[in-house]
Amino acid sequence: MAVETERIPARRRRPGGRLEVLGERDFTRFFVGYTTSLVGSSMAPVAVAFAVLDGGGGGTDLGWVMAARILPVVLVLLAGGVSADRFGSRRLMLGSDLLRGLVQALFAGVLAVGRAPVWAMVALVAVWGIGEGLFMPAFGAVVPELVRRKELVADVNTLLGLSRSVSAVVGPAAAGLVTAARGPAAVLVFDAVTYGVGAFALARLRLPERAAADGGESVLRELRAGWSEFASRPWLWITTAQTGLFNLLVWAPFLVLGPLTAQRDLGGARAWGLVMGLYGAGAVSGGLLMLGRVPARPLAVASVAALGWALPSGALAAGASLAWVGAGALVAGIGSAVCGTLYSTTTQRWVPVELLGRLTSFGVLGSFALGPLGLAAAGPLAGRFGTGAVLLVGSVWQLVSGAVVLGLPAVRNRRWEDGPEN
Repeated sequence: MAVETERIPARRRRPGGRLEVLGERDFTRFFVGYTTSLVGSSMAPVAVAFAVLDGGGGGTDLGWVMAARILPVVLVLLAGGVSADRFGSRRLMLGSDLLRGLVQALFAGVLAVGRAPVWAMVALVAVWGIGEGLFMPAFGAVVPELVRRKELVADVNTLLGLSRSVSAVVGPAAAGLVTAARGPAAVLVFDAVTYGVGAFALARLRLPERAAADGGESVLRELRAGWSEFASRPWLWITTAQTGLFNLLVWAPFLVLGPLTAQRDLGGARAWGLVMGLYGAGAVSGGLLMLGRVPARPLAVASVAALGWALPSGALAAGASLAWVGAGALVAGIGSAVCGTLYSTTTQRWVPVELLGRLTSFGVLGSFALGPLGLAAAGPLAGRFGTGAVLLVGSVWQLVSGAVVLGLPAVRNRRWEDGPEN
């Protein structure tokens, strides 16, 4: 059954309705559980990093452990999309939360009895990554089912984005304090508990369950059908390609070379923390700005907002002061919230629900598959061509690609009320 397409006010609902989505019982349950789980998930990477380093590992060992988490995510995304469409998103997310909670509890137990060998940590985070790869496409597909009134889907995405933004700021800071006081195992125990809270919230949702597929079609056939549907929607694959190249050319170099530039020119770790804090503050502000609002041409607005990502890289490349770099990060954070909300909401509105899992998995895979390559290549390229040159290329790319995408009719002319047709 396709997502409903009735007309709704395109720009703004009544002033008193900005938080009316919290009146939807299923969403409120999910929001509390997801936010709790998200805080634990944002704390865990800090604990894992110090578990490796405290155990005598070095940079190479830490790199192996980090890669062991990311690679399984990419490998199982498509399978997760098929499974979500076959068996229902809630079931897959519930299983994923239980799996990840068990892994974190085992990880904490291993650390509690002594130093964990690197191979054991690699194995544990790999299973953790499998759980994440299954969760992500199911998450994208379940959002429209959390509210009865489909005009509230934008607010659902906005509040979930706010949770991610706040957790990204609060989680690592809290993890540092707990790790210093109690050790990495304590953080992982807390993460395991938060996954349990998330699973409990999912178990209590009263969503319409889709019947399991009879297995008549193979996974490969379903993937081909999903790819055909994905490729038939120019607005979807164009924005996915733009996001993938953004992660390769803009965001990955910014994350790698930004701290190096801050260390050299801006005052070190404290300066970089301020920059990322302003980015997070911008994301929170952008999320609050989007509450209760859906622009008439959401993809066009998202494309304009994405231009802001050119500012912090450009400021670093130009050797600007900390104030200018921070201001650029603030604007980029606002743009990230606007883009994230609108891309998610339009996909969930314009894609039939029975295809959402697979199309979400293709979108996530296309958006993030090149990110690890950008992280690995940023340092060597900066060594050869200069840090400023690499950052400048990313900044110019973001401006040029944003202008090109905005000029495409499939993006510029797509209206909110158009509905799920191609």
